[in-house]
Amino acid sequence: MMSNEVEQLVARIDELETRLAFQEDTLSQLNDTIAKQDAQLRALVGNMKEVSEKYRDLVFEMNKGGKPGDERPPHY
Repeated sequence: MMSNEVEQLVARIDELETRLAFQEDTLSQLNDTIAKQDAQLRALVGNMKEVSEKYRDLVFEMNKGGKPGDERPPHY
């Protein structure tokens, strides 16, 4: 091989190694982001379950004595 060809190959390898390093860094950042979002989603799902249970309990308590339209007005 000629010196010029070797230099071109070395330059190409350097370029590929640089791109690989950037891709590895990007993948690492994406992985961290996905892990954080997973934790946030799990927390939101837990919160949503709590709110749903509280809502269900509230509706049950409101309907416990019958429908609101069935109540006697206070002046009777």
